[in-house]
Amino acid sequence: MADLGNGFSAKDSGERTVRPVLIASSHTLSEYSLYLHRLLIGLADESIPVALVCPDKSEVQSVVSPTTEIVRHPAIRLPFMGRENRKILVEKIDKFKPTVIHCLCESCAALARQVSKDLDLPYLLSINDLPKESRQLSVSMKRLAGIIAPAESIADNLRKNYPNLADRIKQIKMGTFVSESACCFSRPERLTAVAVACPAKGKTDFGKFLSAIKRLAVEGREFMTIIIGDGTNEKPLRSIISALGISANVSIIPRTEPWREVLLVCDIFVEPYRNNFFNPILLEALSVGTAVAGCKGGVDDLIIEDRTAAILTKSDEQDIYYSLGRLLDNRQSAMNLAAKAQDFVRKNHTVSKMAAETIKIYRQAQSWYNHT
Repeated sequence: MADLGNGFSAKDSGERTVRPVLIASSHTLSEYSLYLHRLLIGLADESIPVALVCPDKSEVQSVVSPTTEIVRHPAIRLPFMGRENRKILVEKIDKFKPTVIHCLCESCAALARQVSKDLDLPYLLSINDLPKESRQLSVSMKRLAGIIAPAESIADNLRKNYPNLADRIKQIKMGTFVSESACCFSRPERLTAVAVACPAKGKTDFGKFLSAIKRLAVEGREFMTIIIGDGTNEKPLRSIISALGISANVSIIPRTEPWREVLLVCDIFVEPYRNNFFNPILLEALSVGTAVAGCKGGVDDLIIEDRTAAILTKSDEQDIYYSLGRLLDNRQSAMNLAAKAQDFVRKNHTVSKMAAETIKIYRQAQSWYNHT
């Protein structure tokens, strides 16, 4: 049996039927909706039938493809109904005749593990963040066919923290569609827009970033700042903005807004903090052609000096002030950086490659499980 080099030993199974069940959390549908939508499109293009398990009250019509079968869970929202709800879920999934379970969020790992046991199927687990030292993965060594990471920094960290799973860890880059032209300073008559996004989880101090914004505005640079925020960050953000006296220069929009449409009217995107999660908004910012200034450290695979982004070395007020000032003052340099970043994304983050590699790992999971 040939060694496929990623923890799977299998024959060529290109003609093997694939019927995946994807398990998505509310976090997946909120933060990685574009990824999920494009994955479902890619699977549909290859005539792969898919069932999507999602929270019972979630809105998924804008995410799923027409051929996706939706399974709501839990079916009964009452206390002490966990076992009954899982039984109903397993029965619904079984009717779909699945071949593999793909858990898209670590918060659903326990559910995926149990469902795979009930149905005697292999399963895959996607992890999109750096693991904390105290975190323990709840996995089945018998049925876990692989762990999928969207970035090499995450994959390497997982291998370091879980050496017994090292041969099951696979990187599949998230795919996106690159705009035909860069939006960075593409319309000189429009007021320059600088965008920043609150992190997917937890809170971040935007005081340094906003102080730098004030200095640039006081010096006479004309631009507006758009903050893609959320409920946990909005109140303290507004307090800082008010205290600095820059309310007229800053707009906060909810994370529910379509990110790509917002970014298309921006010229610069700033990631002023160390991010421990793969940031899909950053990927979209690069794909539409904004000039990016980003902080190294954490999951920084998309932040490459002079190729995709200007580097924030210290990520303090002075650093942000100088880096952002250079992008605002040297438009041609910013436009060149944005164009190079688009080229990088075009070569490395295609939807077709993401779908093809995902289908391949589905087939490999089936073969691995059938031969263990």
